[in-house]
Amino acid sequence: MTDRPKGFAAYIAVTAAYWAFMLTDGALRMLVLLHFNSLGFSPVQLAYLFVLYEIAGVVTNLSAGWIAARFGLTSTLYAGLTLQVVALLALTQLDPAWSVAASVVFVMLVQGLSGVAKDLAKMSSKSAVKLLAPEGDGLFRWVALLTGSKNAVKGFGFLLGAGALALFGFVPSVLGMAAVLGAILVTVLLRMPPGLPGGRKDAKFNEVFSRNPRINWLSAARVFLFGARDVWFVVGIPIYFYAVLSDGTPEGQRAAFFLIGIFMAIWVILYGAVQARAPAILRSSTRSEADLAASARFWVGTLFVVPAALALAAYFAGGPTVWLTALVVVGLLIFGVLFALNSSLHSYLILAFTSAERVTMDVGFYYMANAAGRLIGTVLSGLTYQFGGLPLCLGTAALMIALSWLSIGRINRETAPATPV
Repeated sequence: MTDRPKGFAAYIAVTAAYWAFMLTDGALRMLVLLHFNSLGFSPVQLAYLFVLYEIAGVVTNLSAGWIAARFGLTSTLYAGLTLQVVALLALTQLDPAWSVAASVVFVMLVQGLSGVAKDLAKMSSKSAVKLLAPEGDGLFRWVALLTGSKNAVKGFGFLLGAGALALFGFVPSVLGMAAVLGAILVTVLLRMPPGLPGGRKDAKFNEVFSRNPRINWLSAARVFLFGARDVWFVVGIPIYFYAVLSDGTPEGQRAAFFLIGIFMAIWVILYGAVQARAPAILRSSTRSEADLAASARFWVGTLFVVPAALALAAYFAGGPTVWLTALVVVGLLIFGVLFALNSSLHSYLILAFTSAERVTMDVGFYYMANAAGRLIGTVLSGLTYQFGGLPLCLGTAALMIALSWLSIGRINRETAPATPV
């Protein structure tokens, strides 16, 4: 029997808690989006609901890298779970009698707290992979499995959120999630196995800014890659589908909620499944780190074709049609497959480029870039759909992928710094 690395049991506990967290994170996103869309919020107002969530991610990822280095990996997990429970409970206090402006501000603040929670929890699990996984193909396989399974779980969360909203309503669904996550937090606090490293007292906050040019260019590519996804994913496509599927009656709304939730769940589950299979698809066991890094530009270039083609189709269609909706569904599923391969390559490369001594700092910096991309995509999702509909939404996604292609091309021109001994 193969010996398990030291701290393996703790890693499993952290990952299981992270899965539970992501289930509630996906469900909460669908609950908020669909509930407030049914109340008449515009695409721009819906985008505002998630803006602070993404801003919090930018700030938190920088801080989380330092917190994990200073106080240990489990500290970020405990803090993340606790804040998510608080955010869920706070959301139940939303008063329907409030004005639209007050409701938007309140939900923005709660979503901001949830964004802090997510990135604190993410830090523990992602950094633990670098510390426990074998190098080379083993590292790629561990990263792909963790990231793929996390996204599959989040996909189920989308379906859970849409279904719970249709069956139980907004407040009971949120309370149920808070209760389940609270029970998991108590379990983790009482039963966390030993093994993950503690903090180091001399960790300085300014260490979170990477001096490795390959990590900086990879992070820039990540900004545009995730911006390109969220520019259609957050507001544009769900609202387009809602307009196509709902007839305005309560029964029509419930049916639309289910169908939108099913599509979003299938998309994220497919994305997660492809991520988990990425090492086999990319034949990583027979390729070097440099070869895999070089392939990243090819895959993001291939991804560009999908939103560009869909944007042209939406422009010439002139409005929602059956054939356009069918084409969008198929096209975005293809986008999910290609996006998953790109995302997996990025997630492997950040851990390959960093060292064990700097892992929490560099992972925090990288996911700060990830959150920045999501923030840009979230804002543009509402704006582009509000002012240019589906064609502008998808065209903006294509432009951002082109910028990611330019950024990722620079990582192979940079010399890898010496790894600290």
